Amino acid sequence: MKKSLVFPSPKKHCTLDRIALFGSADVDKEHPLYKEVFKVARSLAYYGKTVINGGGPGTMEAATLGAESVDGKTITLSFAPLDMPEFEGQASSNIADLDIKASNYIERMFGLMEQADAFVCFQGGTGTLSEWATAWLLSYLHYGHHKPIVLYGEFWHEVMRVINDSFLIGQKERSIYRIVKNEVETLQVLQQFEEELAERCGLPSR
Repeated sequence: MKKSLVFPSPKKHCTLDRIALFGSADVDKEHPLYKEVFKVARSLAYYGKTVINGGGPGTMEAATLGAESVDGKTITLSFAPLDMPEFEGQASSNIADLDIKASNYIERMFGLMEQADAFVCFQGGTGTLSEWATAWLLSYLHYGHHKPIVLYGEFWHEVMRVINDSFLIGQKERSIYRIVKNEVETLQVLQQFEEELAERCGLPSR
């Protein structure tokens, strides 16, 4: 019997309790991006958010360690590939409160989409691009009961300018995301998203 992938579901409540962080696996603890993700995860966890990531090294490790530095809750989605030499896999240093095992990359990515209430996208490579694009598409498809996106970093202004100028991007798609430059703005924007979701679609709190 074929096993079918479970398509990520729309939001069923307006509270943004679980936040997935996406970013590069290829940075170490001394890299500015690692330190920035650590700070954001720490702030999110301090204010009661569960921090979710893909279980790997780099910014994923930073997300878990940042949250756990203030005794926050953490979830990872991981899998151990046999035939993907360029996939980082699970980092032994990234130990979350709950690790959900996936059988392949797409199942892992869909699991991240399912577990999270919102997403924070940092600088990264093609893996981060695939996660961000998937989150953006699913949020648009579920618009009204969607999971909002925070784009972290000033570089996103230029990225989104090029995309909006070059592709046929509608107003609803543009309203799904906000660009921020620090952890304070991240928390503020998540609060704004919660208020907008509650007002627009009448979703209950969790």
